[in-house]
Amino acid sequence: MKLFVGLGNYGQEYVGTRHNMGFLSVDKFMDLAGGVFDKSDFKGVYGIVRNPMFSEPIVVVKPQTYMNLSGTCVRPLADFYKIPLEDIVVVYDEMALPVGTIRLRENGSSGGHKGIQNIIDQYGSDKIKRIRIGIGEPPFKNAIDYVLGKPKGEELDKINEATDRAAKALRDIEVKGFPYAMSIYNAPAKE
Repeated sequence: MKLFVGLGNYGQEYVGTRHNMGFLSVDKFMDLAGGVFDKSDFKGVYGIVRNPMFSEPIVVVKPQTYMNLSGTCVRPLADFYKIPLEDIVVVYDEMALPVGTIRLRENGSSGGHKGIQNIIDQYGSDKIKRIRIGIGEPPFKNAIDYVLGKPKGEELDKINEATDRAAKALRDIEVKGFPYAMSIYNAPAKE
């Protein structure tokens, strides 16, 4: 069993914001895999995907905590289903990447992202597989206003393409493995 985690802010007012790229990506993965978010527990909403294309069930969760407490959902849920750290993949937004790019990594620091940092803190390890979705650097000093803002126009188009690619990367991680997905999705997006 694997656990796919999409990070974001819960609440209607945050739908479509740059900080919700993780939520949007796992929503798209659930559409792709025929899954539904039909459970609410462990401070999150989640569903279990059982699809013949996958060799095992996949738990997919959107924590319903503040971003900086995401690990308080992830760790208890993973422990309940006996999912080891190496079978967890976290999807989230990343200001250090250009808009619309995605990068898969098998470990590393949080880069200042409070959601992944809390998961790292819960496990005491940075060996957490992740998909980072580029939202670009804010054009003004207030990063909070930027990540909670809603992209428009060409930026929105690039982000929609990136979250589509992230959903497909999650599928390929399960079907062909993380190294394969890294080799495909870490390549630059086609113009």
